Amino acid sequence: VIRAGVGAVSESDITMAATYGALVVGFHVVADETARMKGKQLGVDIRMYKIIYELEDALKAMLEGKLSPESRESVIGHAEVLQLFRSTKLGNICGCRVRDGVIKRDAKVRLSRDGIVVWEGAIGSLRREKDDAKEVNDGFECGIRLEGYHDVKEGDVIEAFTVEQVARTLAP
Repeated sequence: VIRAGVGAVSESDITMAATYGALVVGFHVVADETARMKGKQLGVDIRMYKIIYELEDALKAMLEGKLSPESRESVIGHAEVLQLFRSTKLGNICGCRVRDGVIKRDAKVRLSRDGIVVWEGAIGSLRREKDDAKEVNDGFECGIRLEGYHDVKEGDVIEAFTVEQVARTLAP
């Protein structure tokens, strides 16, 4: 809040709002003709309300719109590297067994060794037997090529996860 006062919205209120890049909010008042014209000229948003709850809801919505979304991560599955296959064209291909959940081709993954995350990125390819797969479920074996990473060892664990962007809200 840059300025609060009583009475009609004036030209000086508009000039001050333009200086600070703010908007003008009025409650049970009007903006005089010169203030409205100056607001249009300077591109200042003038909003008037007659019900206090509408004013409160509008301000809350504006403030929530300025909050950046929150990233929520959900682990969807784990696969253990059982064997490595070397390819001159593709690099290392991990022969894995899905321990729990599901490994999806479009999920993000992290590689951990002895409980320490050593790499995070994307799956380059996911194969079930000789066919490309969109996903591989719990208990099945698959071949995973990690996008841009080749320092994989037997016993490493590949964890698949998704990241969801959730809009944040102000506390009631």
